[in-house]
Amino acid sequence: MIPAWMSTLASVGMAVGPPLVYADQAYSIVRKKDSTGFSRDVCAILLLANITRCFFWLGSRFEITLLLQSIFMILAQMALLYICIKNRPSSSPENIGASSRPFAFWQWPTYTQYLEFLAGFILCQAILFLILGRSQTFVFILGMIALGVESTLPIPQMISNHKQRSLYGFRLSTLLGWVGGDAFKTAYFFVQNSPLQFKICSIFQLSIDFVIIGQRLYFGNALPASTLMEEEDIEQALVLAEE
Repeated sequence: MIPAWMSTLASVGMAVGPPLVYADQAYSIVRKKDSTGFSRDVCAILLLANITRCFFWLGSRFEITLLLQSIFMILAQMALLYICIKNRPSSSPENIGASSRPFAFWQWPTYTQYLEFLAGFILCQAILFLILGRSQTFVFILGMIALGVESTLPIPQMISNHKQRSLYGFRLSTLLGWVGGDAFKTAYFFVQNSPLQFKICSIFQLSIDFVIIGQRLYFGNALPASTLMEEEDIEQALVLAEE
């Protein structure tokens, strides 16, 4: 039998811990005025997953702690997204107009466009829930989508690390927060006997975290070669301009 105080402490940790993981990442970006190395797709995954999880809660009514966690995470990611956009590198697809994604998804030039997309996403989910919310099958699928999307959280960062051959710009504190947080929540889900979706997806997410740890050990966190080349090109352009 788990003591009441320990259960309360665990619930508080689950609610506020994951959003706080990104505080140091946000501070680092603001301090350097550069979001290079941190994938904004992380914000996309967390926003879409946690918005969907809120609707899942309306149909399943799991622990209120997990609902609060989603709300806090949405607020945290909205702030982090704004910081990333404000401090995006000069080589970002928005700045050079070279997005390869359909409709330049999640590579839009202004913060307002992200807000408009999220508002539309919430509206669509609300309409679907009003129509199908009484169906247990729909609620189950909604939960699988919410947790399934969230479990892919480390994948964009893993891909970004591989492309850069470096973890430059991705804070070690964020990585450790991912590993520690995902390990904690996996244990929490089993102890609290949370819905199956939470257990499956947390295990998958934790496994990707360990892959990124391997990348950290293998690649290190030095400034990537592509960034160095870009800086050299800028310097050469300035020299030519002066001549």
